[in-house]
Amino acid sequence: MGKSFENSYDIDLEDIRLSEYPMTDTTYLDHAGTTLYSKSLIEAFATEMTSNLLGNPHSASSAAQLSSRRVDDVRLRMLHFFNADPEHFDLVFVANATAGMKLVMDAFREQEQGFWYGYHKDAHTSLHGKNTYSLLDAAALVSTCPLDLGNAALAPDYTVLSFYKIFGFPDLGALIVRKAAAEPLLKRSYFGGGTVDMVTVGQGGWHIKKQGHLHQQLEDGTLPIHNIMALDSALQVHKRLYKSLRCVASHTMALAEEVYQQLSSFRHFNGTHVCEIYKDPASSYADSTTQGPIISFNFRNSSGHFVSNAEVEKLATIRNIQIRTGGLCNPGGIASSLELTSQDFRRNFSAGVRCGQGGLIIGGKPTGVIRVSLGAMSNLEDITTFVDFVREFFVEARPKEPPAADVNGSIGSFYVESLTIYPIKSCGGWRAPSDSEWDIKQEGLAWDREWCLVHQGTRKALSQKTYPKMALLRPSIDLKPNLLRIHYAAFLPGLPDEISVSLTPDSKISNNADLTTSEMEAEVCGQEVPMNTYQSETIARFFSTILGTPCTLARFRQPQSCPSGRHSKAHLAPISTSPVPRPILLSNESPMLVITRSSVNRLNEQIKSADGKAAHASVFRANIVLAEDRPGLDPGFEQPYVEDAWEYLRIGKASRKVTLDVLGGCRRCQMVCIDQTTGEKDGEPFITLAKTRRNKGQVFFGVHTALAKGGDDEANARVKVGDRVVPIKTVRLDDRLV
Repeated sequence: MGKSFENSYDIDLEDIRLSEYPMTDTTYLDHAGTTLYSKSLIEAFATEMTSNLLGNPHSASSAAQLSSRRVDDVRLRMLHFFNADPEHFDLVFVANATAGMKLVMDAFREQEQGFWYGYHKDAHTSLHGKNTYSLLDAAALVSTCPLDLGNAALAPDYTVLSFYKIFGFPDLGALIVRKAAAEPLLKRSYFGGGTVDMVTVGQGGWHIKKQGHLHQQLEDGTLPIHNIMALDSALQVHKRLYKSLRCVASHTMALAEEVYQQLSSFRHFNGTHVCEIYKDPASSYADSTTQGPIISFNFRNSSGHFVSNAEVEKLATIRNIQIRTGGLCNPGGIASSLELTSQDFRRNFSAGVRCGQGGLIIGGKPTGVIRVSLGAMSNLEDITTFVDFVREFFVEARPKEPPAADVNGSIGSFYVESLTIYPIKSCGGWRAPSDSEWDIKQEGLAWDREWCLVHQGTRKALSQKTYPKMALLRPSIDLKPNLLRIHYAAFLPGLPDEISVSLTPDSKISNNADLTTSEMEAEVCGQEVPMNTYQSETIARFFSTILGTPCTLARFRQPQSCPSGRHSKAHLAPISTSPVPRPILLSNESPMLVITRSSVNRLNEQIKSADGKAAHASVFRANIVLAEDRPGLDPGFEQPYVEDAWEYLRIGKASRKVTLDVLGGCRRCQMVCIDQTTGEKDGEPFITLAKTRRNKGQVFFGVHTALAKGGDDEANARVKVGDRVVPIKTVRLDDRLV
């Protein structure tokens, strides 16, 4: 990039980053969410806590008096920080900016004459009074820009903010009230400990509210005294490192302007813009009074179509870049920038979009944006890394070939190289014995994804994306004793070598005498699914110790029509891409995933040509791996990605023939970067997939399949390693992928 920036601080920024933020080995670009806390802040707070005895301010002890004095001092310092004269302003400590808004609005709701409420349409979600009062949400503003309340006549009546956005810590907020506008707040009927002078109980009960300072009448209960002490440390450390918010604004805006100029300059090979940047035409990145150090945008491909933000975030995660995507808690701003109507929002909700999300493209429009936000400790390397990331993945230097097979090539024949069962969703796979004929049902291979691990608090199914160690949990099917065995492929002291449960539903036959199950609804891929959870402490301890989170094993609840001891467990919604509704298991999208050895080989050739680490076929977590049935085939004459064009597959001999419908391409995420033998993460193969196998903003590898419905072979369908496979081809390649 080559541009240098004058240091706005007294201390060299690189020295600050090296000494104060040792925990950051990432490119952090989400300071509008929360900025980073410094090492000195945490150390100063720890010293404060170990050097003083702080009591409850409601007591009269010396420790309590010390707390009261310190709170008063910090309150005054924070008013001075915003140039707010305590003669005209008071500061009320609250949990966060939203809590400050709620306090104001709860008070206004109790006005006898009622009130009118107007707000800017691009206000934060938390904001969505005939005297007119003004409320300013300054949480994002004061993260990098000074707030000057020096003119009380022109200042907002109520200003809310969150200190973690300025200092990173503590998690504390404030409501700054212009005393001339205090009256509506004092009419609220609620009171709590600390805000009354007298309360009686029983018949004829009454109370007298405090008549002192405004904050004494609004701060219900015991103050978060330790957080307030941390705020004092935060203020001192911030001043030492960064001098003032004015210096922070100068520094961050220079960086933001560079990001804006770089993103604005990107063009595809055909001259079209790469980035759609959302900015008020009247604002300028050269002026911190009109624009903050935040850039919101979306990517477009060379055809002008928007790129899914979900794919952007996946790639950013792989490159260890922290950004934010989605609705940003700003529905009005999103509606204005993306030209979305209320009807569009309702349609998007029906399609599964929720607050905090926004990665889909619906009706040709994105449902959210990408946001890069800078903070006091951001540097040129951060933005260089991000700009290089954009150039690598989203700037098309030349036309791309469609990620599909050559429809004119020879289709040939294949054979089943391996069959892999994943008894526990997101855990390791188990290869079916090569001499075994394995049952296939409408729901998939027998015993595949019949169990999952659920969090004991949220009841959500755990995923290897969040808990990579799940790859080291190795289930196996042992049909003779009728057991599912689970082994952990590492050593942890105090853990048994393995645990086991019965394959028979609801059976207590296992090596755990205290095994019982209970019915519950668990959340799997955003849907509520009926489950039976194992109540054994041994089972819960085994998985919780390994993964470091409270969890236990759960199994699909068998439908009443299912014969005891079998594996039919239809549930979840039907697959939308299939013309015939199909039940699926705990798999995300389909009963079975199929990949070809030729495609794995070609992908690895591309990875190794860029000096990357070749991917083992196991990272794709396919149920069926197919190899081309031509002995001695030269790798150069293989047919990689030919499966993209398949319509259905015929597997096995005439006496045992199985037909599988191909439902479409498998949309990939960064989970393929987890080594299934070690549980460690790497950038490949997703990086190469994103560059070579992206279609309409989504990355595909392998195909979803399901047992053909209504065929003669449906009742007794089985498949075996070595079975010959004959695919039937179609030419609608682009449709097959989506």
